[in-house]
Amino acid sequence: MDPRNIRPSELEDWAAARDCDATVVRKLLSAIFRRGVLEPGRWMAESQIPRRLAESIAPLPLPRLTLDGSVVSPQDGFQKLRFRTGEGLALETVLIPLHKPGAVSLCLSSQIGCAMGCTFCATARMTTRRNLQTWEIIDQFLQARDLVQSQGRRVTGAVFMGMGEPFLNYDNVLAAADLMRCSSAGSVAAKAITVSTVGLVPEIDRYTREGHRYRLAISLGAATDAKRKELVPVASRWPVAEVVAAARRHALARRCRVTLAYVCIGGVNVGEDDARALGELIGDTPVRVDLIEVTDPTGRYAPPTAEELQGFRDALTRHVGQPIVRRYSGGKDIQAACGTLAGVG
Repeated sequence: MDPRNIRPSELEDWAAARDCDATVVRKLLSAIFRRGVLEPGRWMAESQIPRRLAESIAPLPLPRLTLDGSVVSPQDGFQKLRFRTGEGLALETVLIPLHKPGAVSLCLSSQIGCAMGCTFCATARMTTRRNLQTWEIIDQFLQARDLVQSQGRRVTGAVFMGMGEPFLNYDNVLAAADLMRCSSAGSVAAKAITVSTVGLVPEIDRYTREGHRYRLAISLGAATDAKRKELVPVASRWPVAEVVAAARRHALARRCRVTLAYVCIGGVNVGEDDARALGELIGDTPVRVDLIEVTDPTGRYAPPTAEELQGFRDALTRHVGQPIVRRYSGGKDIQAACGTLAGVG
């Protein structure tokens, strides 16, 4: 067994095969998550698990990240953490202050770099790319949570919306989510965990079939194939109608709304025709449309003016019979906003 990429259920199966019940697994996870014991040599003493179990996993230490930088936005309190992997690669995590006093949500990275090539995203321009192991994702959570707690606050949610396409690292991301949700580990409510994708239809359908209880968000960008291909190159593989059809299958199967994230770009995708096309595309599919103003440090794309955005929202009200929400993308001044994470700054 390699504990670097494993779910609680797999850990329980592994223990059961060695004639140990789930209590052992709960003790092990509690030692790691509650007391921060990540050195295998200490697992046996701290978690009181049988020697034969501790010795079988001791040769496989969990990956640790090195905190390489931290910056807080003086404008809105968003905080960005830069970590480095064992080989020195950079990844970033964002601490998002919520409206409820003291509550924080974590924006976690699932990859270093991203192969999706979205033209408005800085992560896509990174030259080094690889999946993060489950425990590299978990260590982001652990270190960020400990920092939040030292500030007198608490982590109440997590979103896989940082660097990378989560569904290209499907198994490790879902294993990390399971660990964060587990009552013996992260204890984050399933409904407070969101997995975001740019629209990989086979993976969305797999996610639906497997019945995961985490929220699903899909980055849409545009309601027509011609316009979406300019912004999100993966659209050439899966037409936007197929993406929304997969969202519909998920929404109906899980009896929940799927979030459609719509990056608003001035003069590009915020016109009356865009709103009309989005309404026709969605129909009666149970969704929530999140409007996010683009943040592009290169200057290629600019957010809509206040007048453009208000006009677009008014048009959406006329054409889309689903909830429309303007989502605040904070930390722009520290390159922590959506689409700006690139392991620098």
